[in-house]
Amino acid sequence: MKKKKRDNSNVIAGIFLGATFIRRQRSFHGHMWPLISAFFGFLLLLLVSFSLLVPSPILHSQNHHLSLLRQPRHHSSHDEVAAELRSNLDPDTVFRVPAGGGSFGRDLWRTTQSELYCGCSNASRNFASANVKTHPNRYLLIATSGGLNQQRTGITDAVVAAYILNATLVVPKLDQKSFWKDTSNFADIFDVDRFISFLSKDVEIIKQLPDKGGKPLTPRSMRVPRKCTPKCYQNRVLPVLIKKHVVQLSKFDYRLSNKLDKDLQKLRCRVNYHALKFTDSILEMGKKLVERMRMRSKHFIALHLRFEPDMLAFSGCDYGGGEKERQELGAIRSRWKSLHASNPDKVRRNGRCPLTPEEVGLMLRALGFGSDVHLYVASGEVYGGEETLAPLKELFPNYHSKDTLASKEELAPFSSFSSRMAALDFIVSDESDVFVTNNNGNMARMLAGRRRYFGHKPTIRPNAKKLYKLFMNRNNMTWEEFASRIRTNQIGFMGAPNEVKPGRGEFHENPSSCICELSAAKAKEIANPENQNHDSHKIDKDDITDKDTSDSTDGHISDDEQDWSEMDYMDNASRLQGKGQPNATDSDSGFVLKSELSELDEFFSD
Repeated sequence: MKKKKRDNSNVIAGIFLGATFIRRQRSFHGHMWPLISAFFGFLLLLLVSFSLLVPSPILHSQNHHLSLLRQPRHHSSHDEVAAELRSNLDPDTVFRVPAGGGSFGRDLWRTTQSELYCGCSNASRNFASANVKTHPNRYLLIATSGGLNQQRTGITDAVVAAYILNATLVVPKLDQKSFWKDTSNFADIFDVDRFISFLSKDVEIIKQLPDKGGKPLTPRSMRVPRKCTPKCYQNRVLPVLIKKHVVQLSKFDYRLSNKLDKDLQKLRCRVNYHALKFTDSILEMGKKLVERMRMRSKHFIALHLRFEPDMLAFSGCDYGGGEKERQELGAIRSRWKSLHASNPDKVRRNGRCPLTPEEVGLMLRALGFGSDVHLYVASGEVYGGEETLAPLKELFPNYHSKDTLASKEELAPFSSFSSRMAALDFIVSDESDVFVTNNNGNMARMLAGRRRYFGHKPTIRPNAKKLYKLFMNRNNMTWEEFASRIRTNQIGFMGAPNEVKPGRGEFHENPSSCICELSAAKAKEIANPENQNHDSHKIDKDDITDKDTSDSTDGHISDDEQDWSEMDYMDNASRLQGKGQPNATDSDSGFVLKSELSELDEFFSD
């Protein structure tokens, strides 16, 4: 009140002085000054009225702040008060994304302690060789299912299944009828001679069935349950194999237990990481793409974006496109009659929606990657096209893909075959310094496991369930707060050693039986190659410690093991805790079968 009275007194004094001044001037300029004095008088009255009616903006802000702080705690937390205050500010001022990534006291291009771990998949002395255990007149054929990486899981597990059954394996058939309609054969994608020779000590493999009496053998076709254990194969398949001599297992993907004894797990690794080598033509083109990325930058990120219309339609997520988006994705979704109605908000809260390209870009910037970083994007047609990609390209203008790095003529031998194109993306992603996946499908899992096996190169998987809330509320916080929370929520999702407990998750993503810990001395020697002699890359048993102690040896599938091919969007927190849907289990008397994957699941997960 005192301040208000003082302000009114100042205003009245100003009016009095102005009037006195005008009155004195009238004697000198009798004709001009009446008009001038009237004009200034009007202005003074206008200013006085405005000052009395409008409160001070500073006082208003202070009073508003105080009123918020005085509210009862059960109505508004400190964070809510801060959010409300920030919401009154200009969003561009509050959430201003920096061009630089910042410095967080760590190397963005490697994982800590990765030098202490290495892949180790040699068989033990007790592992019987093929020439000892393979029975004559037992032939196993495999018909794989899905896209390139889903077929890769089938090929890997087919070798182990043949070993369990003491059978000769015929080179697996690739799926040519599902969503991708790729007519490629095994030899069009993989080096078939290397596949046979590398595994010759483990399993006998032939390119085609032999004739019997000049007539081709006719296989008995059958299917095994998902996650079938060694005992399951012995009880279900072996009797038929003994009787019919030739068995073909159809729709062969994820048909082998996740948990096996250690030697069988190591056989999986020998197949996946050593025997399965792409053909020379695919490797040469992939090498060119990697070299062209290296010419542009010392380090680069590979991003498996997975933001195609089919993926979004399957997920049932809502990306803010309104009625147009609902109609477009709904039309695609209607092709799959087995899909249930989706609750977009619930799906997103549960972390089962792919991040938008913009959200991926914001996550990478928050983790410390600046706008100068080069980004290779492995993706099909992106929903929304260039408009959707624009925010990501603005954050990372050094944006590359197969199509920008190679000419149409160079890609012509591959462009009509989805698996060969996927193989090129696989090679570049595998060779990248950092691999980022936007869903937990087959390619993501295969590359995550491979990168662990070959040195724990960083593999970033968005913690989508936790990041969802941050992206929804980002305009109510500063960039610094947003970035800090992103980094906190991504702990455990960066591909570091021991990030996932041994035995947890799907084996191809976490091949813990094939990861060994080096002694400190050997790790130091490997980290300093200039001090090594020509034989120093060899790793002796005395230099390593096998850290895996949790794999089941009785062939039983634990109830908390998840069926990863059917639950691509389960968040990592649930995986580490072993939560989720129970798997099928087996016993001597029968099996509990899970529903088969439909074609849409195959598309979604690859």
